[in-house]
Amino acid sequence: MNITDYTAVELARKIKAGEIKVIEAVDAVLEQIEALEDSYHSYVTVDAEGARKAALEVQEKIDQGILTGPLAGVPIAVKDNICTSGLKTTCSSKILYNFVPPYDADVVDRLKAEGMVIVGKTNMDEFAMGSTTETSAFGETKNPWNPDHVPGGSSGGSCSAVAAQEAICALGSDTGGSIRQPSSFCGVTGIKPTYGTISRYGLIAYGSSLDQIGPIAKDVTDCAVMLSVLAGHDPKDSTSVQREDYDFASALVDDVKGMRIGMPRGYYGEGLDPEVKQAIFAAAEQLKAKGAVVEEFDLGLVDYAIPAYYVIASAEASSNLARFDGVKYGYRTEEYEGLHNMYKKTRSEGFGPEVKRRIMLGSFVLSSGYYDAYYLKALRTKALIKKEFDKAFERYDMILAPAAPTTAPRLGESLKNPLQMYLGDIYTISVNLAGLPGISVPCGVDSKGLPIGMQLIGDCFQEKKLIQAAYSFEQTRPYVKCPGAVIER
Repeated sequence: MNITDYTAVELARKIKAGEIKVIEAVDAVLEQIEALEDSYHSYVTVDAEGARKAALEVQEKIDQGILTGPLAGVPIAVKDNICTSGLKTTCSSKILYNFVPPYDADVVDRLKAEGMVIVGKTNMDEFAMGSTTETSAFGETKNPWNPDHVPGGSSGGSCSAVAAQEAICALGSDTGGSIRQPSSFCGVTGIKPTYGTISRYGLIAYGSSLDQIGPIAKDVTDCAVMLSVLAGHDPKDSTSVQREDYDFASALVDDVKGMRIGMPRGYYGEGLDPEVKQAIFAAAEQLKAKGAVVEEFDLGLVDYAIPAYYVIASAEASSNLARFDGVKYGYRTEEYEGLHNMYKKTRSEGFGPEVKRRIMLGSFVLSSGYYDAYYLKALRTKALIKKEFDKAFERYDMILAPAAPTTAPRLGESLKNPLQMYLGDIYTISVNLAGLPGISVPCGVDSKGLPIGMQLIGDCFQEKKLIQAAYSFEQTRPYVKCPGAVIER
């Protein structure tokens, strides 16, 4: 068995037992990156020197008994919108092409305190705006299951890296499905926790009321253990929540007897690929066979989620991205006349088409004549969507849904029709609007050999129920290794 075949928890156990050295684990991942990165382009920056140096330091602390956590010594990749001190953080945008943060994000501090080793920063849709990882200024990422297809987005680089075993596990961020949808496309597992569970300090903002960092890994166990490491109250983030219990790994129990699971009828109608539908219903049958109560129900306001999301997210993006002006950091145009001309030229040259589209939409819905008609109405709709979920969770422990309406589309298809790309988020965005937790777990492969993911959605702070149900389902099927992760050794 190759080192990169291990899950994060398995690898950490081997390291703790002295069977594998941390430097060996890091070298195995770097070897995988060297062999496959030209094919998939999962990374923007690979920090081989920094990772090897950190590996030796971590090994020393493990040997001394200082680092005893369940993930000590495990190599990890970090999405390129999460600040890493001394390591380039670009958001896959030309406007931040040379930005090196002077500080670590809270989650990066937690990874380092655990003894995890950062091997690099993963590619993403520019400023997390997109569903395919094709809007990156540094080139598209490809799906390791089939390089003619997208890996999903915006955390496509992180999901692609885990699928191709170019990282043992990774961090992503989820504003409207950006962890769950690419996890589905790449055949890996990803969790978007309840809003406020993981600190956003050091996450370069897209939509501040929607963004949430989360773990991406091979299986539910790794994700649960990573979530325990990442979660916690942070006084530096005003939206950070103090929770009583952060031991998510204790929910890794194979038991769904009596769990009530709802399947919204509106999610299984027009637009859903028949093979995806078949795989989700087969998963429902597996959960039923293990003792869960699964039934269909009506979830209101499903049709309003996409317009509400894109109005709110674009409004917040236009405000958040105003800081990138060429004055303090990042890209600055070479020739300009006066300050205002410098702003305009820098932003015109520095931002890509999708980011410009969303900034313009956001500025429009926030403008004085249209604020009430669009932005305020979207906020009211958001509150109504949350009420619909509240009603659903009075009857059900969780909701079972597809993570995406199709498997991974071919490269270039989505960019031809941005509206079609936006509709691809139909099953994930309402979770962010309501601040709920969600998990995407592989549940099959279609006739083209592309992975299918199912999504479990829970009420606020009910991650443990989701982890328990996802873990129980996972026990019914073997882990399917991505064929694109195999290299000749």
